[in-house]
Amino acid sequence: MGKGDEALGKILMKSFIYTVKETTPHPEAILFYNSGVRLTVNDSPLLDDLKYLENLGVEIVSCGTCLDFYELKEKLGVGIISNMYTIYEK
Repeated sequence: MGKGDEALGKILMKSFIYTVKETTPHPEAILFYNSGVRLTVNDSPLLDDLKYLENLGVEIVSCGTCLDFYELKEKLGVGIISNMYTIYEK
């Protein structure tokens, strides 16, 4: 959601994921990279919403390099770990 105030970014991401849940058609995939991968780990405030979307068939894809960088790979709570080739393809 861009660079700026962290509190505003959290509000925008929560609003975005809520909007994705409530509208159709749903996207085929949602991609998370850089610090965005923090949204896919076990203590994420969006974890339940992302699991809901995954159950609807939306592929939740997190960058493996990013998860490694932030030391979060073992805490992944939803979706799959991928690489830039897959992110590029999606």
